[in-house]
Amino acid sequence: MSSSPPKSTSLRAGPPAWLQALPFGAVFLFFFIAPLLLIGAVSFWPTSDYELIPGFTGQNYVSIFEGCANLAEPCVTLKTYWSTLRFSLMTWAVSLVLGFTIAYFLAFHVRSSSMQTVLFVICTIPFWTSNVIRMISWVPLLGRNGLVNQGLVGLGVVDQPVEWLLFSEFSVVLAFVHLYTMFMIVPIFNSMMRIDRACSKPPTTAAPPAGRRCGTSSCRCRAPAS
Repeated sequence: MSSSPPKSTSLRAGPPAWLQALPFGAVFLFFFIAPLLLIGAVSFWPTSDYELIPGFTGQNYVSIFEGCANLAEPCVTLKTYWSTLRFSLMTWAVSLVLGFTIAYFLAFHVRSSSMQTVLFVICTIPFWTSNVIRMISWVPLLGRNGLVNQGLVGLGVVDQPVEWLLFSEFSVVLAFVHLYTMFMIVPIFNSMMRIDRACSKPPTTAAPPAGRRCGTSSCRCRAPAS
């Protein structure tokens, strides 16, 4: 009886997993964890008018939340947290609506892959410059003597320039939406492109292939009811 060739038991093993993760862990520890610990330690140092004095005190945190118990007249810290949360929610809502609409149009209404690429590149044009340049670029557009106000006054829509277009809550939300809408478009567009086009069409008399998956989800295309 012929014996089968012996299996090779000496597989070429690489370095252990902990050794492979060691460089990344060292970078994470040095550039992220260590600075956070340093900031936390320095936050307890006493301060004078112009310097930090090595030591330990909790007065820094006490002074931050001083007067915050009076909700009728909130302290600066609570006002800052509330305005941050409010602007974040407004920016998220507007970016979600714009991002979903643009991603849906690119994924389901633009059939050509080359045209999808062109439109996607057009969406990324603002990211070719720095955030500072993008923020400053709104001044000649929304300023008191900007293009929008000149157009409104010239058309007779308003008698004098609109003041709330710049240096207002509207301009803050507009600037944030301008910055972050692209980060909403990309993941939504990638998810929509994974959806099987046969599953997104209305059912016809012809049943789709059995067990066909809708993109990466667990749903399946079902045959129309007879």
